[in-house]
Amino acid sequence: VQLVESGGDSVQAGGSLRLSCKVSGDEFGRLSMAWFRQVPGKEREGVACIDKRDDPDYIRSVKGRFTISKDVAKNTLYLEINNVKYEDAGTYYCAADGGTNTYCGADDPPGFYDYWGQGTQVTVS
Repeated sequence: VQLVESGGDSVQAGGSLRLSCKVSGDEFGRLSMAWFRQVPGKEREGVACIDKRDDPDYIRSVKGRFTISKDVAKNTLYLEINNVKYEDAGTYYCAADGGTNTYCGADDPPGFYDYWGQGTQVTVS
């Protein structure tokens, strides 16, 4: 499975942004997928996931502002970020499991996932 993120940018607080993750190499619909965020000096943190049943989950701090979604026709995972806050800044990584998990939780550890993208940077001014 190959994952390629895009869409990271510098955005003003209060603004909006959409991150994309293009998936190839496996049947997209059978994967549980997630977005993680990492800032310098801290561990990679899950912020949202969506399982193979298309049920999303979010950590508390992003609920109501982040939306994770899939476009199966485009083999692409999205993360829409609205009302951007300073604490949203960081490198965002797309992750996928190997199709072995039915459910996911936004706070699942990085080891829950088998495949990772290279990351896309979000800065907030």
